[in-house]
Amino acid sequence: MVAVLPEPPLLVPELATGASAGVRQLRAAVADAAARLAGAARRWIAVGSDPGGRRTVGPQARGSFRGFGVDVEVALGPASGGAADPCFPLPLLIAGWAAAGTGAAVSVRGELLPPDAPGPDCAALGAAIAAECASDAEQVGLLVIGDGAAVGVGRAPGFVGLRDGAAGFDAVVVAALAAADAAALADLDAGLAASLHATGRAPWQVLAAVTGPGWRGELLYSAAPHGATYHVAVWTPGT
Repeated sequence: MVAVLPEPPLLVPELATGASAGVRQLRAAVADAAARLAGAARRWIAVGSDPGGRRTVGPQARGSFRGFGVDVEVALGPASGGAADPCFPLPLLIAGWAAAGTGAAVSVRGELLPPDAPGPDCAALGAAIAAECASDAEQVGLLVIGDGAAVGVGRAPGFVGLRDGAAGFDAVVVAALAAADAAALADLDAGLAASLHATGRAPWQVLAAVTGPGWRGELLYSAAPHGATYHVAVWTPGT
């Protein structure tokens, strides 16, 4: 099973009090997707993009949202220990926070790529994850983390951050996530995504390589409550 989440720190109530109705709906959708993933698997592989580049982060790691204003600590696994890293990658902060919110003993391993990772690199990581999941007797959940266009989508026409192509890019992603269309995600243009600050492009292309045809998609949320587009979806394998 796959859950697709965005990565805005405003998901965490301690970091964004007095949330708008749109943010409350986003939080509810994220909680729903995470709970479904925890119901299907207690071991997760979380895929996100980070400027620190390609690396793996084990479930013993801990981080903190201190860099975003409040020292909310998160752990990637029940056995994590040591001091919380205040510079922990944002996708894994969201992964640990979402896992904790399920109330289940979830263990998360992070797989990070640079935001500009070429499509073939994303496909190679996806193929490796797919092979691992196929050979493992334990059920593994895939958590895919990243945002859509972050250039003022949803604001009034003429907003200085609005870029040509943002709405079209997000529309393709929405349709692909709703239909579990792996091919459409694999075809996303890396250059366009970078110009739109869409951090989800590389993780979504990993998702495409892990899954392929025959999956079912369910879009739980897609909106731009504060000028960046956030998608929440769940994919399940076909029978």
